[in-house]
Amino acid sequence: MSAKTEIARNAGRGSAARALRRAAGLVFGGGGALAAWAALALLVVACASTSAAFRHPQNVLNVMRQVSYSGLVALGMTWIVAAGGIDLSVGSLFALCGVVAVTAERALPAGMPPAAAFGAMALAAIASGIAGGAVNGALVAAGRLPPFIATLGTYSIYRSLALYLADSGTLATENPVFSQIGAAAPLGVPIPVWTLVAVALALEATLSRTPLGRHTLATGAAERVAVFSGIRPGRVRLFGYALTGALCAVAALLSLARLESVSSTNSGALYELDAIAAVVIGGASMSGGRGSLRGTLAGALVLGVVTNILDLWGVNVSLQGCVKGLVILISVLVQGTGRKKT
Repeated sequence: MSAKTEIARNAGRGSAARALRRAAGLVFGGGGALAAWAALALLVVACASTSAAFRHPQNVLNVMRQVSYSGLVALGMTWIVAAGGIDLSVGSLFALCGVVAVTAERALPAGMPPAAAFGAMALAAIASGIAGGAVNGALVAAGRLPPFIATLGTYSIYRSLALYLADSGTLATENPVFSQIGAAAPLGVPIPVWTLVAVALALEATLSRTPLGRHTLATGAAERVAVFSGIRPGRVRLFGYALTGALCAVAALLSLARLESVSSTNSGALYELDAIAAVVIGGASMSGGRGSLRGTLAGALVLGVVTNILDLWGVNVSLQGCVKGLVILISVLVQGTGRKKT
């Protein structure tokens, strides 16, 4: 074999490898997002090889359905983090939106068609979610409060409002549309899963391919430079928080369809931590300027798989938080090492 032939073969292999990496980047996202999907694949293989119950199709669907609620919240959190913020109130706002939906149902006139009542309930929940998110955005953008402090305050406010409206209890819906949505599974896949994937793809395209997305990333990377470029960071952040509030409402409605009730005390508990963890695992920078919706989707699935396999292994619930914490820390360390090398 001549030297020229060997060089040509090596060049061909290199081109094929680069093409494969580009294709993987287009499908799963580049950098930290691709690493998150690779970690998810390895985790699934390891879990499937150690537990027959994990491999059962119904278990897989259950994991995906359970991830959908906190995953939708995490998608909104990604947008906020990419703009250089954070939102600690998402779990409380999730509960408030669910409580508002059921409270609105009780205020509707008797005999109203179920479909119309569902529409009114959904409108009330989404309006309250957007309003709650807009309050967070206004406190950060107009009030100049640090995002951590602003949303820490609304974290308590929204939970207290949910407790007040529900009398610190659980509210149940009697609308049959919710049970129909909760039981529906087009092509065998629950509606919350379809919703999660659709929202992730739509927001990924918006973040990476539109002026609004570029303004969001620019605001998170260097706010002062963004201002000099004609970008209005306040409006960018306000949109991010309002979007997250709307996604909290959608997630609350889907959860209500599944459970047909909402707890003012437990609904959405710790969703803020799960959302932040999914964002971090997905490769976003907590200092802003970088984020991937596809990466966040992988991060949410990683957390869901870890929780599921720990349950199947019979690990004490009190210790599961330790395992989740280690997963988060390891993912951040690995990504940080990778960025230093590049």
